[in-house]
Amino acid sequence: MKYIVVSGGVISGAGKGIVASSAGLLLQSKGFVVSTIKIDPYINIDSGTMSPLHHGEIFVTDDGGEISLDLGNFERYLSTTLQHGHNITTGKIYLDIISRERAGDYLGKTVQVVPHVTNAIQNCIERVAKIPVDESQAEPDVCIIELGGTVGDIESSPFIYALAQLRKRVGKENLVQIHVAYVPVVPPGASGEQKTKPTQRSISDVRSAGLSPLLVACRCEVPLDPGTIQKIANMCSMEPEQVISVHDGPTTYHLPLLLEKQNLLSILCEYLQLPLGQTPTQRIEQGRRTWSDWVHLVQSQDTITDTVSIALVGKYTSNKDAYLSVSKSIEHAAMYCHKKVKIVWIDSAHLEQETYQNSAVKYHKAWHDLCSAKGIVVPGGFGTRATGGMIKAITWARVNKKPFLGVCLGMQLTVVEYARHVMGISDAGSQELHPESKNHVIIHMPERNQENGRDTMRLGKHPCIFKEGTEWSKLRSLYGPTISQIEERHRNQYEVNPEIVEELEKAGLAVVGKDATGKRIEIVEIRDHPFFVGVQFHPEYLSRVLRPSKVFLGFFAAAAKCLEKIPMALQQGRRSLAEEDEEAMGNF
Repeated sequence: MKYIVVSGGVISGAGKGIVASSAGLLLQSKGFVVSTIKIDPYINIDSGTMSPLHHGEIFVTDDGGEISLDLGNFERYLSTTLQHGHNITTGKIYLDIISRERAGDYLGKTVQVVPHVTNAIQNCIERVAKIPVDESQAEPDVCIIELGGTVGDIESSPFIYALAQLRKRVGKENLVQIHVAYVPVVPPGASGEQKTKPTQRSISDVRSAGLSPLLVACRCEVPLDPGTIQKIANMCSMEPEQVISVHDGPTTYHLPLLLEKQNLLSILCEYLQLPLGQTPTQRIEQGRRTWSDWVHLVQSQDTITDTVSIALVGKYTSNKDAYLSVSKSIEHAAMYCHKKVKIVWIDSAHLEQETYQNSAVKYHKAWHDLCSAKGIVVPGGFGTRATGGMIKAITWARVNKKPFLGVCLGMQLTVVEYARHVMGISDAGSQELHPESKNHVIIHMPERNQENGRDTMRLGKHPCIFKEGTEWSKLRSLYGPTISQIEERHRNQYEVNPEIVEELEKAGLAVVGKDATGKRIEIVEIRDHPFFVGVQFHPEYLSRVLRPSKVFLGFFAAAAKCLEKIPMALQQGRRSLAEEDEEAMGNF
């Protein structure tokens, strides 16, 4: 097993996750099976109870793990399938150690950070690194470990020590480190000077902690000057080729191409002694196709001028990472449709009536943005706050024939809105949001209970079966005429009240998909509408750069007015609608 550790310095959020994912894609392009581990030094067991306003979204795996959003990037780039174990937290490590100590596994010894905690970290890494992540079920060749936070954080110390010990355990030829550091420009602007001192100090801190980076990936707004590269190399005792420029590009999807031009793959393979061309032929061919598709898709975006605006109406829009998978899914769909996308972030609270807390400027701007958008998404969330604005957005989309997609909470509010404004049930509500209501169209899941002091949720991948007689469905048509069942990831505590379903359908809100029991509602759709769909599951968790979610693809295509082309393009296996344009030009 080979390991690549990606650490960060100077500031957090400099792009460790994208660098790690891009390195993984380059390795995959040569036929290597690549896995990843994200280390989060916080004491929480997982991210399931963390506020999206502070931490960003909670990413959900097939097995129901609630994990770091950075692992979502890895799945999206490499089309792999990770498990909850691929996210290691301080809480998980200490929970395991304390449980073993209480059981007497340490035979009366004093349990200490070194060696017990650090050994537990190493053992966990080695165990998780071997878990298969693709359909071949082959053991990974390389595991990329992303260390959260920045080197120097007090809570990261045990993990840094453990990684230094892991390098000794597995051999220095089997573990390399990429350190991501921010290079500021002072004063800010194109004419400013690129300052290397923060990077120098960061490398010094890493080395004093016992690690030795092979490469330093310099995050910057503009390409590094040759003089800056030489200065960092000199001051950090590196060769210039070990200093990688990670500068801004048209999109983050261009980064793998940028790293490939700087020979990142060759350097990693040489140091790790990875035998190029000696992996199974089928994997090499698949890697080549994947890389070719990636390059084609990314480069085809460079000449696009047609932009489609999508309104994302949510309650956590002050932190855009709270909807990271949703925004990325929209981008994937836009790339497939050969369009650019402008996501307009609308705080749903601003759509509610003007009050002393909601100024006239915010109120009118929010409504202007909503009315100007070509499509509207209402994503998931919890709690009563700002749901009134979401319902108003749903009404606008329904009445004005705007393409609309409601996800999880968005789907539940779609049912509430329809019951109130079409079926005439004025007090229709949700048991979560409107406990005082007498007509709950959204109810607690029957099997919901309390576990470890908190409510359990329906998590992970579950089947959705298309209902007979729904071949007319715009969403279903995207899956092809022979597909009767799909599988999607869930994260919810509430569901549509089955007692209201018959009345909903009579009123025109059709049930298109149900769960395996035939009782739980998964998909609702309005027939006489350009695209009006609500889904209980979270399709954003399974969207991939090279394989966009069909739910988001259908929604975006409707907004871009090219939905009629998508079913045929999917059946023909087209990488994007750009291929259609290229073939037309070739024929001309």
